[in-house]
Amino acid sequence: MEKSTLATRTGRRIESENSVLVIGGGIAGIQAALDLADKGVIVHLVEKEPSLGGRMAQLDKTFPTNDCSICILAPKMADCYGHPNINVLTYSQVIGLEGSKGSFNVRVLKKARYVDENKCTGCGECLDKCPTRNINNKWEQGLATRRAIYIPFMQAVPRAAIIDPENCRFLLEGKCGVCKKVCKREAVDYEMKDAVLEFEVGAVVVATGFDVWDPTSSVEYGYGKNANVFTAMEYERLINAAGPTHGHIKRRSDEAEPKKVAFIQCVGSRNVQTGHPYCCSVCCMHSTKEAMLASEHVEGIKCTIFYKDMRACAKGFDEYVERAKKDYGVEYINSDATVHGQTDGGNPLVSFDIVGKSQTREFDMVVLATTLIPSSKNVELAKTLGVELDPFGFFKVRDHVFDPVDSTREGVYLAGYCSGPVDIPESVAMGSAAAAKAMEDLMERKVFA
Repeated sequence: MEKSTLATRTGRRIESENSVLVIGGGIAGIQAALDLADKGVIVHLVEKEPSLGGRMAQLDKTFPTNDCSICILAPKMADCYGHPNINVLTYSQVIGLEGSKGSFNVRVLKKARYVDENKCTGCGECLDKCPTRNINNKWEQGLATRRAIYIPFMQAVPRAAIIDPENCRFLLEGKCGVCKKVCKREAVDYEMKDAVLEFEVGAVVVATGFDVWDPTSSVEYGYGKNANVFTAMEYERLINAAGPTHGHIKRRSDEAEPKKVAFIQCVGSRNVQTGHPYCCSVCCMHSTKEAMLASEHVEGIKCTIFYKDMRACAKGFDEYVERAKKDYGVEYINSDATVHGQTDGGNPLVSFDIVGKSQTREFDMVVLATTLIPSSKNVELAKTLGVELDPFGFFKVRDHVFDPVDSTREGVYLAGYCSGPVDIPESVAMGSAAAAKAMEDLMERKVFA
């Protein structure tokens, strides 16, 4: 494993008192990085995935305006990657943090992608020629496959290919090598090694986002047994024009367009048995948005939302729900709901309760608003950073009223969903707030005095 004491793509010399580490390249991390960089601070932005973007890049639209998600995010991703003061380290993870506020020593593991991202133009010729196919595409939520060499998604930043070492025939067996032969830019490098980068920073911003809960264990929803039961994130990829079905809503069983769709709220959340007794904050609005968008994809579609409580009282979201009812004909039923079986044609049967009377209704498709949970990497990262987690597994905030972006270690700040349930606008605000706190730490050392 190679070591380096300088982690910039541009080769600029860096003074620790004028630099900040941002962990996470989603919308919160990008906002924090841009705020700092625009003020002349050198930012090391570390993202574990091969591309910037985070979860927001997987969404089709954002509520309450129903604007294109990637249209909002992509310019910020490009600005971040091209900013002269931001050193973007994708496919990387922080493995060490020592020191104290104002002077941290950081170690980052940058994993080999076997493609030089500075040479690769993203032309895609290597992808077309790669013979290793049918690998589960996690970006598309398993609804599509990819090859051993791939570009994460259409708008990926950097737009550079990456080789999957667990499926590449050359890396596993020393055979094939087609991608290297067809690359005119000579970007493919099978000899590339993991590298540990070391540098110093004055403050740290953590913006690692969340994971999506897998509802397979909750058998009452039929996920994994009934082909036409989807998670909300799977549905997002279906309605996305850049997704596996190019924006066409299709059933898994027969690829037919659904005419009746049920959305079931609070799947896994507000539930002690699943270990997630909290509200995930966004699923009421998320399902409302998805139901509204359904009518833009399938003419005459009928959507029903089963909910426990409609938690949409802030920022005019109650008006958004009323618009869904009046303009899009979305039906809301205040009841828990389960999927207890299916018809011979594969239609899910949804059971619910109205005024104490049990009812069953047949739908063509069911979409589960699965809860959003702390990242599985939080425990390891918390140990590395020397910070605490709360009882649910989110990064612990020092004080939600007076220090809402402060972690339990001085000089380490929190932004976005990593510290608890928030929506996109709140994540952006927290990114800016964390950047401001980091800036204060640098100013304390009189860097800008």
